[in-house]
Amino acid sequence: MLKALVCGAGGFIGSHMVKRLKDEGFWVRGVDLKFPQFWETIADDFVVGDLRDSHFCKEIIDRRFDEVYQFAADMGGAGFVFTGENDADIMHNSGMINLNVLDACWKRNVKRVFYSSSACIYPEYNQMDPDNPNCAEDSAYPAQPDSEYGWEKLFSERLFLSFQRNKGIEARVARYHNIFGPFGSWNDGREKAPAAICRKVAMAKDGGEIEIWGDGMQTRSFLFVDECLEGTTRLTRSEWSGPVNIGSDEMVTINQLADMAMDIAGKKLTKKHIAGPLGVRGRNSDNNMIEKKLGWRPNRPLIEGLEKTYQWIESQLT
Repeated sequence: MLKALVCGAGGFIGSHMVKRLKDEGFWVRGVDLKFPQFWETIADDFVVGDLRDSHFCKEIIDRRFDEVYQFAADMGGAGFVFTGENDADIMHNSGMINLNVLDACWKRNVKRVFYSSSACIYPEYNQMDPDNPNCAEDSAYPAQPDSEYGWEKLFSERLFLSFQRNKGIEARVARYHNIFGPFGSWNDGREKAPAAICRKVAMAKDGGEIEIWGDGMQTRSFLFVDECLEGTTRLTRSEWSGPVNIGSDEMVTINQLADMAMDIAGKKLTKKHIAGPLGVRGRNSDNNMIEKKLGWRPNRPLIEGLEKTYQWIESQLT
């Protein structure tokens, strides 16, 4: 039986990956600071602990896993990443986790290790025009991410790929673009835009209003978690390291995202634009490379995933 380790298995993407791997017949060990918040883990072995502790990390990576998925990080949405209040924790905590996981994998002769980087590594100067952002993989340098979160992710990409060059690790690196879906943060300050918008719409009375940070004309693309997992496993099991974008190329404004959620809810609401942390002006996944290298690209319409996410968040409010 193939064995997999999922680091960050108590989080949104990690908990979904545990289920995916179990469905594929893997024996799965999950590790995180906490159990999944919104559903029971089905990992064969789930260990609660801190991967910032190198001794604990070595105890977890106690065998040669066939696949290791490293999702564990200190992260959140714009309200967490762009305020500046969490920069030191983001840099220190995520950096320590990645250093420890790689060192332990190398010492156990674990080969195939996936790392979840982020579209936040892309230079701010290429994302000022909301209608024409440049997020092609080769545009990452000269580097100028708009947050310490992006800088840490860029450093860790280089860390994983240097362990590949020098230590025999078979690293696989993906740059995620706004992954969303059920069973993720939606009301704790770490939620991303789809969950935040769905919560606001679900809580508003028909004819009322919801708050939108900024003018709502900033653009993004959002990828449903099932397609994220498909792209992740395809990359991990390929013979190509990346880095590669894993994201949707269906770009929308935040105002349009809110309109979609209102249509799903059957509500007419006024958008009240307020000051708030925004990030770059425009971002969209460039999927030419993933189609060229893996023969696959995400194609599920945003509305389908948003409907499922809205329904789940609405169920949490009852």
